[in-house]
Amino acid sequence: MKRILLLVFITLIGFTLQAAPVKKPWDNGRLKVSDNHRYLIHENGTPFFWLGNTAWLLPERLNRDEVEFYLTREQEEGYNVEQIQVLNAIPTYNIYGQQANDASFNFAPFTRPGNYGYWEHLDYIVDMAASNGIYIAMDCIWGSMIKQMNEKQAANYGKFLGERYRDKPNIIWMIGGDIMGDKGTASWDALARAIKKADPNHLMTFHPRGRTTSAWWYNDREWLDFNMFQSGHRRYGQRNGDGDYTIKDNTEEDNWRYVDMSIEKAPLKPVIDGEPSYEDIPQGLHDFSAPRWQDYDVRRYAYWAVFAGCFGHTYGHNSIMQFMRPGVLASFGAEKPWWEAMKDPGYQQMKYLKRLILTFPFEERISDQRVIAGQNGERYDRVIATRGNDYLLVYNYSGKPMQVDLTTISGQKKNIWQMNPSDGTLTYLGEVDNRVTEFTTDGAYLRGSDRVLIAIDSNKSYLRKDQTTI
Repeated sequence: MKRILLLVFITLIGFTLQAAPVKKPWDNGRLKVSDNHRYLIHENGTPFFWLGNTAWLLPERLNRDEVEFYLTREQEEGYNVEQIQVLNAIPTYNIYGQQANDASFNFAPFTRPGNYGYWEHLDYIVDMAASNGIYIAMDCIWGSMIKQMNEKQAANYGKFLGERYRDKPNIIWMIGGDIMGDKGTASWDALARAIKKADPNHLMTFHPRGRTTSAWWYNDREWLDFNMFQSGHRRYGQRNGDGDYTIKDNTEEDNWRYVDMSIEKAPLKPVIDGEPSYEDIPQGLHDFSAPRWQDYDVRRYAYWAVFAGCFGHTYGHNSIMQFMRPGVLASFGAEKPWWEAMKDPGYQQMKYLKRLILTFPFEERISDQRVIAGQNGERYDRVIATRGNDYLLVYNYSGKPMQVDLTTISGQKKNIWQMNPSDGTLTYLGEVDNRVTEFTTDGAYLRGSDRVLIAIDSNKSYLRKDQTTI
């Protein structure tokens, strides 16, 4: 009898645990800009580290079952923001052949009661993302389409979007879409303001063209809550005939520079790299025989950006962003089905950056290159440091020896770890005195053996000495 009662008790516990609701990020309140204007946090003060993915063609290319599979995998790998295109063209169609719009931007014919149309499928995507604790960053209309939408149509579209999604907890608005900020300015303003009027509760940004930042054009806009830059897909010295360059020669891969460019603007606003070089995309995009960006490249972009002051990071993959599959016309030489691309190393490595940053006090963290003693390197030898009051993190991509000023944080003694960003493993290196100290990594120079040095005031216990993974 006792055995039967015990089994019943265990079963009831199992049901209770299974039925317990999974806590969602917005259970901590809406996202807002932190008081120091550097980060995004929830209303109750819970930190939010944006780990995004460029899922641009998600509404058009995936059916319901595929949406569920994709978003479940995203959640498992720690991604919490999906950047999507709502309208990629005029008109836009989804995988079911349902039309989203026409040139009039009258959406009534495409939102018929009882019909599972384009917008109902987008609703499903938003809800499925919400069930996985994921935000949908809606790029309302791709930038190249803005010339086909006047101010009145933009305002009408903004009203439609804002009213349809204002009550969803997991929306972030993106104006623009791979376009210079001075193109279509009046229509972008009309679209943004119409959305904000209908939905004042969700954050908004602008996605600009490669090698530019929204801060150059829209930093003073009342509708812009945080800045976004697109560091893009060029390698050092690669121009490909572009006439829109606004950066110094041979700095194309230095995405940390766009952070500096953004935060020097007033008023100060949070900033993020919304589109760096994608994993498995040709360097420069257009020559498919060119070398492809690898996992160590996407790691470099991520750690450089965040350690330079970004509040998070967006990853991208050539096949995932367009949801490549057999029978679909590929862009940029994509060959791998999107579900196979989710097995690639860079895709699976981004979560270690998120875990690392959330291990330490969040809002006090600043980018501080004074941590690097002596002359810093250029290009791949650039070492970038970020710190709080009692911890510091240094990202070394090339593996060159570096001098670190441990006096920039509190404590007469510092515990030191090395983290491998490719797998999140930690190695405790010991306790050192409070002074400038030279460190070397355990990897070969420029062989994908990038490392993070972690120094913590020995009176603090953010990490254990016997801890082997972040």
